[in-house]
Amino acid sequence: MQLSQEDRISPQEKGSSTNGLAIIAIIAVVALSAGGYYYLSGNEKPAEPQIIAPVVIPDPVPEQPLETEAVPEPEVVEVIPEPVQLPEVEPTPEPEPLPALSDSDAYVQKQVTAVADGMAIEPLLIEDNVIRQFVVFVDNLAQGELARKVSPLKSPSTSFTASDIANKTYIDPDSYHRYDLYADFLASLNDEELAKTYKQVTPLLNEAFAELGYSQTTFDERMQQAIDVMLDAPIIEQPIELDGVSVNYQFVDPKLEALPNAQKLMVRMGPENARKVKAALRRLQQQLN
Repeated sequence: MQLSQEDRISPQEKGSSTNGLAIIAIIAVVALSAGGYYYLSGNEKPAEPQIIAPVVIPDPVPEQPLETEAVPEPEVVEVIPEPVQLPEVEPTPEPEPLPALSDSDAYVQKQVTAVADGMAIEPLLIEDNVIRQFVVFVDNLAQGELARKVSPLKSPSTSFTASDIANKTYIDPDSYHRYDLYADFLASLNDEELAKTYKQVTPLLNEAFAELGYSQTTFDERMQQAIDVMLDAPIIEQPIELDGVSVNYQFVDPKLEALPNAQKLMVRMGPENARKVKAALRRLQQQLN
């Protein structure tokens, strides 16, 4: 198909037509933009700019210390201690005043009876001049002798006996019992009470001892010597053979016969009584020391 002369567009016309379309398109975009803005904003006046007030930061308020309730101090309660009730102490009775030496027998017997603590010792005691005879007896005993005439104790009421066995003579074991009361008396004594009584009568003992004329020794020393003599006596367990007749008996054993008379008395008491007497003498010796 061939285009007519009218259908052909000259290049100049073509360029003009294109430019026109472009101008129209630009105008349309601007118009639409303006119309959209107007539509969206309406008749409102343009908003005035907001003035933001500056933020004022207040000065920091100093912290106030917390008020704490005062804790009251604990009330001090004064405790008054109750008075201590001390046990009543009975006053120690004053010792009975010592009598004169020549008038002291009743006083000494009373003291010895009290130390015996109910044991029937009265029949064994001498009644006259007790302190003086006791001092002389102890003085002889310390030298190994028996001064029977001045003994503060009476002799046994039964006699000494011997037994004949196979043509030999021995001490009769039953004869030992003559001294049971003496040995039992010494064994049953309260050591402390005995020492206490001894110390109470010591002034009387010293006075009587001074009458013997001793100046280089004391009665306490003499008493210790007498105790040592008795403690050195042997204790014989086996039968003891005798030689002689009646009161003239002698020990067949020469060692026994050579003993001081004070120690022979311990042998004649028998082994059981001798042990009791020695035990009592040792306790007394400890108290005196």
